[in-house]
Amino acid sequence: MTTLPSELRELIETGPMAHVTTLNADGSPQVSVVWVGLDGDDLVTGHLHHGAKLRNVERDPRTVISVDAPRTPGVLLNPYAVLHTHATVEPTDQAWDLLDRLAKVYVSPDTTFPAPRRDGMSSGTASGGSAAWAPGSRTPPSGARP
Repeated sequence: MTTLPSELRELIETGPMAHVTTLNADGSPQVSVVWVGLDGDDLVTGHLHHGAKLRNVERDPRTVISVDAPRTPGVLLNPYAVLHTHATVEPTDQAWDLLDRLAKVYVSPDTTFPAPRRDGMSSGTASGGSAAWAPGSRTPPSGARP
């Protein structure tokens, strides 16, 4: 994957919800909202359940991930990113630890991930992708209503 711009890395570290789109066997899109974090230049997610999105990635690694910056009143278009990439799924005994680390970002610093500790899967982006990043916010023209 292309090296992520520093502004995008900073956004991801604040805990935006990510929309992960994979392809079902019939070619239709499957969209999941997930917590996402960084492992070096890779985006990673943790999973304790081997659901549709993971089965889809194992069959076809093409994945689109979008993240949206928090809304700012009066701003017409907030920063966002769309990443076209290939993902991997790896069984791991570290999935709960990743989810616990992400819970501290997405919920609160003193939160412990509430599910029982167990093995799971991690999903991460792989090389060969591209990122489209719209870092600038656009304010409406004078007199326009948001």
